Amino acid sequence: MAEVTMAARYSPHEVEQRIMKEWLDRSAFHAEADGERESYCIVIPPPNVTGSLHMGHALNGTLQDILIRYHHMRGKNTFWLVGTDHAGIATQNKVEAQLAEEGLRKKDLGREAFERRVWAWKEKYGSTIIHQLKKLGCACDYERERFTMDQAYHDAVLRVFVALYEKGDIYRDVYLVNWCVRCGSALSDLEVEHLERADKLYYIKYPVLGTGDFLTVATTRPETMLGDTAVAVNPKDPRYSRYVGMKALVPLAEREVPIIADEHVDPEFGTGALKITPGHDPNDWEIGRRHGLPAVSVIGFDGRMNEEAGDFAGMDVDAARGAVVDRLAGRGLFVEAEDYIHAVGTCYRCGTVIQPLLSLQWFMDMKRLAAPAIEVVEQGKVRFFPERWTDVYLEWMRGIRPWCLSRQLWWGHRLPVWYCEECGHVIVTLEAPAVCPACGGPVHRDEDVLDTWFSSAMWPFATLGWPERTPELEVFYPTAVLSTARDILYLWVARMIMMGLEFAGDIPFRHVIVHPTILAADGRRMSKSLGTGVDPLELIEEYGADATRFGLVYMSSVQDVRFSPERIEMGRNFANKIWNASRLVLQGAHPQAGATVTLSTPADRWIFSRLNQVTRELADLYERYDFAEIARVLYRFVWNEMCDWYLEVGKARLYSESQGERLEVSGNLLVLLERVMGLLHPLMPFVSEEVYRNLPHVRARAERGGAPSLFDSRFPEADAAWDDPAAERAMEVFAQVVSGLRSARDELAVPREAEGRVWLVTSAPGAAAGLVEQPRPLRLLAGCTLAGVVATDEEVPAGRYATVEAPGVKALLALEGFIDVEKERTRLLGRAEKARGEIDRARTKLDNPGFVSKAPAAVVAEMRARLAQAEATLRDVARQYRERVGEDLPR
Repeated sequence: MAEVTMAARYSPHEVEQRIMKEWLDRSAFHAEADGERESYCIVIPPPNVTGSLHMGHALNGTLQDILIRYHHMRGKNTFWLVGTDHAGIATQNKVEAQLAEEGLRKKDLGREAFERRVWAWKEKYGSTIIHQLKKLGCACDYERERFTMDQAYHDAVLRVFVALYEKGDIYRDVYLVNWCVRCGSALSDLEVEHLERADKLYYIKYPVLGTGDFLTVATTRPETMLGDTAVAVNPKDPRYSRYVGMKALVPLAEREVPIIADEHVDPEFGTGALKITPGHDPNDWEIGRRHGLPAVSVIGFDGRMNEEAGDFAGMDVDAARGAVVDRLAGRGLFVEAEDYIHAVGTCYRCGTVIQPLLSLQWFMDMKRLAAPAIEVVEQGKVRFFPERWTDVYLEWMRGIRPWCLSRQLWWGHRLPVWYCEECGHVIVTLEAPAVCPACGGPVHRDEDVLDTWFSSAMWPFATLGWPERTPELEVFYPTAVLSTARDILYLWVARMIMMGLEFAGDIPFRHVIVHPTILAADGRRMSKSLGTGVDPLELIEEYGADATRFGLVYMSSVQDVRFSPERIEMGRNFANKIWNASRLVLQGAHPQAGATVTLSTPADRWIFSRLNQVTRELADLYERYDFAEIARVLYRFVWNEMCDWYLEVGKARLYSESQGERLEVSGNLLVLLERVMGLLHPLMPFVSEEVYRNLPHVRARAERGGAPSLFDSRFPEADAAWDDPAAERAMEVFAQVVSGLRSARDELAVPREAEGRVWLVTSAPGAAAGLVEQPRPLRLLAGCTLAGVVATDEEVPAGRYATVEAPGVKALLALEGFIDVEKERTRLLGRAEKARGEIDRARTKLDNPGFVSKAPAAVVAEMRARLAQAEATLRDVARQYRERVGEDLPR
């Protein structure tokens, strides 16, 4: 065996940088579309080109990497496609901010120069997050990195737009859209973030024509009343039924409008009478369509009141609100304003309050594409994990609305649409027309670009070469699984399913993992602006990538999980434990030992039987995507079973003078380490790889042309020959007895050098096999020798004993000459006094009828539990007193 070169302390940064460089240098993660092996493909949710690694990226990147490494070790042709999204609004905002620092606006440059400026920004900063994924250890195929504005991808996007237009799904119409004044663009409904905020609810009187009555309405936006075209009440509201069919006069606008009845009106909101402004409210827009109402716009795209607002034209919305209220008050039509909390739509990118405005935009009717996308989920062809997200998806899809596709930006996929300047003919085509095909007149191209999510919806197939039937598309599509956050289930996942079925002819992925959301430690969302964000790169720098990966996965057992730095520290300690245990084995192993298994002791049979069970359990957990439990199972087995028990038990043989014993246990430990590193590798790739490379038989194998890396080796499989339930039961008894004897020694303050004598009482001799067949480990770990094995208590010599119970076995630790009896008497009497005091206090409260009847049920239950615990403690003390002092416990 070659000399062990493992450092005394594990250095994650040195190991991670060196190993990742080696993997990248030899293209370890590159996939070829050979079709000879079963393929396993994941397409990464493309992070924004403006992005930097945040906690969601770190968790999701880890989960995807775990799957890629696991299936690669299963012998599959794995391909993890990586790339970035052009992120229209976010990227344009970045570059515009950069221009502002130079005193420029995008209009100063012009469209073409601005686009070149954005491309330059992308080339300089766009790969930041890709490099950060490497720090995390992600096994992406970096040689195939894609970008949603690549020329081939761009061509595919325009081809899809034209095809959907020709099929009648895409159309142009005036519609109420979500308008961001800051970004200067329309947004889809899914791009609007609704945030609660404190506002005012204003009450305004509308005269009812032909009567002396008024209808008082409540609104949070009095400035929009200038665009009212109706007043609505609920048809079942008796307060207002006599007014339905009459007309009201809109104050200030002096516009006569109908009083209508509509089921949408909530009689409990405000006064139960609602002002209807189809031009500035989505619900009013729907009411207006049902009743044939006109839509009047009084707010422009710059966020200021327009000429329809009369005297208020030119004011911004907030100023107009105050001016309108003042004017109403002067006319005696303003009633009051009360505090009101409500949800306000804001831009998901910049946080600006959304203005619902009428606009001529391009839309896509989703119903035709939604039908098959619903069907494949109902039939189980696409499955969600956790399963409850299936119903969430289906509910949204069944109520799907038209999608506003056009964005008033310069950065993105420009619409392949031209307009004739003479006859107004609309031309939608891939090839730019020289003149209008209808009249020969001049044409100009639409200025708008497509919603970023439109191009993202093609990510699984456009990245693989569609519309060409490339080898990559043939081999890797459909992909295996998508792991994503729940907040883009509609924005992205649903649209990918629709587009994949429509254009690639199949589902884009078979499984969808909706991964947990990591919140700040206090339960708030992680956010830089709120000061609640945690930078995963800082965690990697402080603890290492393996520790960060382990901690994030370990803590992510529910859908909303609070970040716990202790779990990251746990990951670091785990990596150190793996390193130190491996180093101990390699330093102590016999130089001539081969990697062979010899099951000569109960501990040998136990650890390899347990290894089998863990291997099978992990395979099942991978199928269910239970990543948190994978981390837990590995932690418990490696730390609690392999290190704390097998390695400790094995030390007696590892340092034995018997060459045979050393060879046996050394061979077992080498096999165990190799398999455990294989089990660990998907979760903790770096420390497992480094330990694996230091195994002498692995080094020898590599020299003969074997797997150069753990990444390229096979994932361990259970060996049925190692299954041994009897050995598992025997070692369970061994562990319980040894732990109990250790606790008794600590409790009795027995000096470390004092050796105890233990009698085993069992009616089934096989139950004590782990203790009987391993006397040296018993002495090494518990400081005790075996005095004998008997069937009954009567066969044990008379004397004082400490008792340790285990399944089928009772261990009696002889106390004669082993402890200071008087000291133990005093200690036990003190424990008894404390327990009796607790019992008296609990009984006093529980005997009080007032406490039992008036105190909260949880408080009463806790008091009963405290009484039961104290009584159990007193019984235990009484038993110990009889055993150790030889008398009954005084009352």
